[in-house]
Amino acid sequence: MNTLTTVLLSGAVGGSGLALLVNELLPAAPKLGPALSRLHPDPTPHMAATAGRQESAQSQVGRWLVRKLPVTPPRKDLDLLGQSAEEFLLNKALLAVFGLFAPSLFITAWTLIGINVPLYAPALVGLVLAVVCWFVPDLMVKRDAVKARAEAVHGIAVYLELVALRLASGIAIETALEQAAFVGRGWVFVRIQETLMQTRIERGRQWSALRELGERLEVPVLTDVADFVQMSTQEGASVYDTVRHRAESLRTEQLNAEASSANADTEKMQAPQAVLCVLVMAAMAFPAVLNAFNQT
Repeated sequence: MNTLTTVLLSGAVGGSGLALLVNELLPAAPKLGPALSRLHPDPTPHMAATAGRQESAQSQVGRWLVRKLPVTPPRKDLDLLGQSAEEFLLNKALLAVFGLFAPSLFITAWTLIGINVPLYAPALVGLVLAVVCWFVPDLMVKRDAVKARAEAVHGIAVYLELVALRLASGIAIETALEQAAFVGRGWVFVRIQETLMQTRIERGRQWSALRELGERLEVPVLTDVADFVQMSTQEGASVYDTVRHRAESLRTEQLNAEASSANADTEKMQAPQAVLCVLVMAAMAFPAVLNAFNQT
């Protein structure tokens, strides 16, 4: 290696080191990726792997229960509530197991403090509790589905009002449906948004998708919206008045339903009030009756 090559290599190495030193000393602009990672840190790999294994195990157990158990889950109600059949059956199985073994815990505690209990008692009580706990998720899903459908009617009434406002400004029915759906943030608006966006991607018909959504969730009001859209797209008719009147009728139906519910609650309170009045009268008359018996 001659002198010139040695000088060139030494200069290159020295220049590279000086460039790296200057690059480290000068303030650099923060990178977007690491900054976002610091603001929203991801879970550690161990926690993420553990959560993935747990979720996978739960889904596998749920799928096995769906295949093995001769039970038909209420899929429409579960779809309305955003739950899966696997999760529903897994909850039923866990509650049944809890009800089966819960009496044994109390019997063990009673035995430790010296109370003798027959061995068949926890088995009988456990079987009864297991059967009761097995049907608890069904009752809860049915109750929540009724509330969700009532909320859906309220949300669709507002949705129809928004659609009517956009139709009044001269917007086409297809655009009015999409714009009105993106105004709200409730779950009803979210489901309509997803349906309309999926229809746009697949280049399908809006009225067909809305009717399918209403039948799947058992919300008949959505099928009315689908009828309005079909009437406008196929026949070219103006549906502003129809949409407006349907929204008003929905509000009237909701007010009547709320008034009926309030009247029913008022009637339910009459029996406790009558019992309370009888108890108060008995308490007031008790001293006089007791004195009368003492005098005789």
